[in-house]
Amino acid sequence: MSKRDYYVVLGVSKGSTAEEIKKAYRKLAIKFHPDKNPDDKSAEDKFKEAAEAYEILSNPEKKQRYDHYGHAGVGGASGGGGGYGGGGMNMEDIFSQFGDIFGGGGGSPFDSFFGGGGGQQSRGGGRRVAKGTNLRIKVKLTLEEIANGVEKKIKVNKQVSCKTCDGSGAKDRNSVSTCQTCGGSGAVRRVTNTILGQMQTTSTCPTCNGSGSQITSKCTSCHGEGITRGEETITINIPAGVSDGMQLSMSGKGNAAPQGGIPGDLIILIEEIPHESLKREGNNVVYDLHVSIIDAALGYSAEVPTIDGKAKIKIEPGTQSGKLLRLKGKGIPEINSYHRGDEIIHVNIWTPKALTSEERNMLEKLRESPNFKPQPGKNDKSFFEKMKEYFD
Repeated sequence: MSKRDYYVVLGVSKGSTAEEIKKAYRKLAIKFHPDKNPDDKSAEDKFKEAAEAYEILSNPEKKQRYDHYGHAGVGGASGGGGGYGGGGMNMEDIFSQFGDIFGGGGGSPFDSFFGGGGGQQSRGGGRRVAKGTNLRIKVKLTLEEIANGVEKKIKVNKQVSCKTCDGSGAKDRNSVSTCQTCGGSGAVRRVTNTILGQMQTTSTCPTCNGSGSQITSKCTSCHGEGITRGEETITINIPAGVSDGMQLSMSGKGNAAPQGGIPGDLIILIEEIPHESLKREGNNVVYDLHVSIIDAALGYSAEVPTIDGKAKIKIEPGTQSGKLLRLKGKGIPEINSYHRGDEIIHVNIWTPKALTSEERNMLEKLRESPNFKPQPGKNDKSFFEKMKEYFD
């Protein structure tokens, strides 16, 4: 399958400025990033395609060759499947671009969203640092914890830095030496002859995998990996207002990386435990209050549950079934905001199913009273219409 035009891929024109090209690529990189689209092959392909286009169009020399000769001018075949970025970009090469695009040294663009930093490759020497994998856990919260925010201490079983070698993977300091293949740079350079002249390419050193060093004698505890399985107690501060299905991230609290690299992130999935009497509707909570026909007719003081405890409300004489009452500020706060939702009380008139003879006689006498005849108002609104007014 032939490759698409790089300008079409990024949605820019040949006259676009370097900043416009960078902005277009940044937008696509965030949209199709693997962290945001796990197990989505189509998104991964688009992510790589955008990276390939940016790698060419962001380089003035490569851009000029591409404008003149097309894909052949930058070493990319017009057909076939495999490579990206002028004939062979891998995911590490793509992430190395992010130091320029997202202001860091590489890695995921989402690091900046969660306070992360650091990347997998330094822009100068080409030396790569391994990054640990992300870890995902699920945290169950009550409605009260969601409303007020909570601190949770969670024991997490994960990969941790080896205590014996302090994560280096080496038996001791004398067991680490400079890589002889790359001379400690972490990268190897090759010069090839093409129809356009000599072209130099840089790739990760195959001997040291980009670290720039070699271990001559491995740690006996971790066998040179620098990591072991262990348990860590992590304190998680969950802000008020989170919702079911929301994901939070803690930078550097995921699995440790081999040989002293950068730890991954901890992804926290929020699961809301249903409340026994309150139902959440956005930032509001709803409570169904069942009132006897007598209390509804005469009025009384009712006690209702709230997130913060019990509250007393007044049921006015003549209250109709479906009436909605509001307790302002008794709902869920908006995340990172001072605004808080309300508690909506839905009044339901409860009708007894079994009556004694005396009770039946009393009601029979009241049946004929004009005050006990239904008198629906012309402008009465349905329950759903009333709920919509409250939530809007």
